[in-house]
Amino acid sequence: MSKKYKIACLPGDGIGPEVMKQAYKIINILNNKYNLNICYKEFLVGYSAFKKYNTVMPKSTIKGCEKSDAILFGSIGDNRYKSLNKSSLEKDSLLYIRKKFNLFCNIRHAKLYSYIKNYSPLKKKIIKNGIDIICIRELIGGIYFGNSKFKYDNKMNIKSAYDTEKYNKKEIYRIAKIAFEMSKKRKKILTSVDKSNVLKSSILWRKTVNEISNEYPEVKLNHLYVDNAIMQIIKNPSSFDVILCSNMFGDIISDECAAIIGSIGMLPSASINENGFGLYEPAGGSAPDIKNLNVANPIAQILSLSMLLKYSLKEVKISKDIDNSVKKALKLGYRTKDISNKKNYISTEKMGDVISKIFINIK
Repeated sequence: MSKKYKIACLPGDGIGPEVMKQAYKIINILNNKYNLNICYKEFLVGYSAFKKYNTVMPKSTIKGCEKSDAILFGSIGDNRYKSLNKSSLEKDSLLYIRKKFNLFCNIRHAKLYSYIKNYSPLKKKIIKNGIDIICIRELIGGIYFGNSKFKYDNKMNIKSAYDTEKYNKKEIYRIAKIAFEMSKKRKKILTSVDKSNVLKSSILWRKTVNEISNEYPEVKLNHLYVDNAIMQIIKNPSSFDVILCSNMFGDIISDECAAIIGSIGMLPSASINENGFGLYEPAGGSAPDIKNLNVANPIAQILSLSMLLKYSLKEVKISKDIDNSVKKALKLGYRTKDISNKKNYISTEKMGDVISKIFINIK
């Protein structure tokens, strides 16, 4: 009898529900072809939840996530929430989930497929050796979760503000450990990014990473200041393999990696804890300007499902089958608007159908 898995699906706002539907097609194939017995249930989050429950993170959604083996997330973001003078929608929902489930490790795999290399903004001579970078980002520490405050004048106008960057050795050690382990299984090259010439938190970061490196003599460790790292990624991306970053620096660098592989619609993301429980989502945002136009790229959502299979359900072979299905769709010339010449592209729905059909027949 096949093992039963539960996935909490949180489509969210903007294009989230549209691309999530394409992932459902793959889940249905998983149940029929691989007999995995995956049960998935939708829950509201973000502005779509606020409209119904007056909160962006309803108790029913939290409970649904707690009872699941993993979370498949769409996207959040709606300017109407800001107009209500509320705090950050992302902080109140997505960051809340990260902290609650201790999802300290974010993995983003930026890969430039040869079939769409012309859509990278970098010159051909720069990308001739390809791009295949894994960004490991610490996700529940640093400046996003440090003390922060506004200070007001007598008329309640903001006169100053501060945010605090704080890390301890334990937080740095556990994320660095994952980066070294991943490097060991790949090209054995690890680049740690910091700003230790200025920041005390970065001095501790570099010191701790150096200490851990003694446990991995086979891995070549490089250190780069964040400004130089960004410049080098643009100048010579093929020289990078695994990049280790703090929360803030990882947020910036992983989005840059998305840009140089052709589209942020191609970048999946996994946020996991020490027990393998994780949240999986496209790295892009809710893109409200293209909501309901059926032009969004669902590939990052589908590849995020693939990561869920790999890291939380430990179904590595099936994860590879999904990845290969996406690769074959691109090889056959299927393109959504963001990776096309703007004249010959297919819809969100059609791309989901194409990848699903390939996945059914893949051996």
